[in-house]
This record gives sequence, C-alpha cells and structure tokens, in this order.
Amino acid sequence: DPETYLNDLKKELKVEWPKNRTINLVFHGHSVPAGYFKTPIVNTLGAYPYQVLRELKAQYPFAVINIINTSIGGENSVSGALRFESEVLVHRPDVLFIDYALNDQAIGLKKAKIAWESMISKAQKKGIKVILLSPSPDQRVNILEPNNILEKHTLQIKALSEKYGLGLVDSYSLFRQKVVDGESIVNYMSQVNHPNEKGHGLIADGIIRYFK
Repeated sequence: DPETYLNDLKKELKVEWPKNRTINLVFHGHSVPAGYFKTPIVNTLGAYPYQVLRELKAQYPFAVINIINTSIGGENSVSGALRFESEVLVHRPDVLFIDYALNDQAIGLKKAKIAWESMISKAQKKGIKVILLSPSPDQRVNILEPNNILEKHTLQIKALSEKYGLGLVDSYSLFRQKVVDGESIVNYMSQVNHPNEKGHGLIADGIIRYFK
C-alpha cells in the first residue's frame, strides 16, 4: 500500500537536525533512470530520480536526502544483478528502485525473473525497502495491443511485487492510460524508447505517492 509502505521512513524524513540522518534513495536500472533523453544527451536533472528529489525536498524541508544512481545505459537486469552487491548494496539504500524491464525485452522473461529475484532477495536480507518499476514505453511496441512483450514483463513485475510484498510503480499502465485517454505517446517521449521530461514526470508522480 503506497500510503503505508514507507511509514517508518516518512517519520525519519520529518526529523530535524541534529537528530536526523542522511536518507539514501538508490535507483538501479538502465538508460531511463540514468537520465538519457535523446541519446547521447543525459538530462540528469530532468530524469525521474531528480524530479523525485525536487518533490521530496518541497515536502520534507528538514531532510538530508541522497539520490544515488547506479543505472547504466543499455544494461539489462542480468548485468545489473551481477554488480548488485559491489555497486548497489554498498550504498546502504533506505529505498531501492529497480527499473530494468525495458531492456529485459532482449533477454526474455525467464532470465529477467531470475535476475530480479536475486536482487530482491539480497535487498530484503538487508532490510531494504524495494520498489519495482514496470517498463516505460518503447514506441516499437503497440502499448494498446493485448499481451505485448512489455505487458508481459509488467505482469511479471506485478507478480514479483505481490510475492515479496514490495512497492510497485506501474509506469507501463500510467503511460498506457494516457493513450487510452486519447493522447499520443509521442507527447511523452524524447526518442523511440526514452521518455522526455513530461514522461519522466509520470514516473516520478508514481514514486511520490509512496512518500505522501
């Protein structure tokens, strides 16, 4: 439940100096959370991790919040899982966001599930709150076509969130709803598979629900 999942952390975000501490939000994934817009441009401050930071600082003015981005453009979850302990857990995340599904199209559902479960189990053993993200659009995939490849990955990620009791930001459904409502997906994209700032805003809004 987005309203309660981060209750303990939300209390900490309200603590004032000198009793407060640094809160680490770690974003692990591919080019989208890394901030790639129209390749090779990296719009770090327009990408959803930093849109989230801007909103959180407005809501929690006493908090010290680190945004730590371990994302790599072009990477899939298998590669992300291999460097998970050495490059992600070392940052001691308070909340970990995992966003790999867009690139996991290339490796298939089975390999992706194994990799995601590996990262989830290691994070949970450390007591880390995990929020999974379903894929943002790839304009080569018809977002309204039932059972398309991105929808299959979305359903698998939803199942993982339910199995492990994790947070979920359903980016896929947020973008799909815009198309259902009659908008063009182009309005939210900077290139074929990277959202623009407006598209990143949709994802950020989904994340912010957990901090309200």
